[in-house]
Amino acid sequence: MNDKTVVYSTYYNPMEANIIKAKLEDSGFACYLADENFATLNPLYNQAIGGVKLIVFERDIEAINALLAEDNSLTFGSSDEITDEEESEEGKTVCEKCGSTNVGYGMATNKKYSIWAIILAFLTLTTPVKANNCHHCYDCGHEF
Repeated sequence: MNDKTVVYSTYYNPMEANIIKAKLEDSGFACYLADENFATLNPLYNQAIGGVKLIVFERDIEAINALLAEDNSLTFGSSDEITDEEESEEGKTVCEKCGSTNVGYGMATNKKYSIWAIILAFLTLTTPVKANNCHHCYDCGHEF
């Protein structure tokens, strides 16, 4: 019986390493994480130590590869399934200038502060607190 242990993979995110370790332990594989505590307590040294190492038995490598290759629960859905209110079919915002639907809503870049916010900031010797929001076309740069 081959009881040699090997580093299966390394992770720079300790949470990701724990997720993979839990998946392997739930499937019956014996494994452990090396340098997990050091990487968690001193995240700036994580790259210097080579990350968190997942240690497994050498005899289990083919079975682990097959298990992780068939598992799709750790992947995220495609971007086609994700919709928000600006990209929904009935509520698309269209640019007034070029007609594009590549439009977002957020803080204005051209006319960021109203005249009243500037006057108030000048009188109180502070910076303006409230900024204007508007729609921004990512194709032509027009704000409305």
